[in-house]
Amino acid sequence: MEYRSVGRSGLKVSEIALGSWMTDLAGSDKARVAEETIRLAYDKGVNFFDCADAYSGGGAERFIGRVLKDYPRSSYVVSSKVFFPMGRGVNEWGLSRKHIFENIDRTLANMQMDYIDLYYCHRFDVTTPMEETLRALSDLVAQGKILYYGVSEEWGGARLEEAQRIIGKYSLYPMTSLQPQYNMADRYIEHEIMGICEKYGIGITPFSPLAQGLLTGKYKKGEPYPEGSRATHQADQQVNNLLTDENLDKVEALSKIAEGIGIIMPVLALAWILRKDIVSSVITGASKPSQLESNIAASGVKLSNDVIEEIDKILGFVPFERHVG
Repeated sequence: MEYRSVGRSGLKVSEIALGSWMTDLAGSDKARVAEETIRLAYDKGVNFFDCADAYSGGGAERFIGRVLKDYPRSSYVVSSKVFFPMGRGVNEWGLSRKHIFENIDRTLANMQMDYIDLYYCHRFDVTTPMEETLRALSDLVAQGKILYYGVSEEWGGARLEEAQRIIGKYSLYPMTSLQPQYNMADRYIEHEIMGICEKYGIGITPFSPLAQGLLTGKYKKGEPYPEGSRATHQADQQVNNLLTDENLDKVEALSKIAEGIGIIMPVLALAWILRKDIVSSVITGASKPSQLESNIAASGVKLSNDVIEEIDKILGFVPFERHVG
């Protein structure tokens, strides 16, 4: 496993992180497999474990905290998030100072930890002044309840620039990380956001790197969905919407590139994201140890310029630029 700094901070994280958004804790057998996956990740050098207060209604935080309690606190980095409702009260959601302060205490209790390494704003709160949110996060750093903070993709380019203005004006602790969706099928952050992160030294920790499973190569045009795959049971149909003939043709072509350089499609997809130095770590999901093993294999894989150019031709992505005159 190789490690990278998160933006300009001194925090080091594994190139491959383990997320818990899709962790299934329903039933003792599934919980056992989830625990085996976390422990295998740790043994393989993964030191970054991503979570959120909203995952499984707080259950994911409690689960990860219980498992990681067996290891030295200094040996791993854990993140969580704040925004979504934790109750029915009018102040039990969002990014107000009140909710942020109350929610970090809930998260710390759930995880049985004294501090959280990285605390994200899960969404943007249009009902709360940005200055209030940033001051609250900076104060949590000063109190030692969190060490670093970041935001989600919903903050966008203009909001990130405004956040930097506020941070500079009031000498707040800096924003360290951005967690957007980013993969071969969704490259929107390359239009503007990635450049802003590079400008301010904000490390990117993308989620959904395999595009809900599209980029695993297991879905084939004209063939039934594999039994038990996400496309057969996901309630919101996110992956199903991606399984177009055009996308499946691209994945087939990409799979041939992967085969030609001696790796599998998921490894190609993850290594492609890690080609960018501003990417600190890729947050992957794994419902079983074998999937984790596949993801971890991407750490340290360097794609040649020729391969990257070949991939870009297949993807057909063009960053947005508007020229006048």
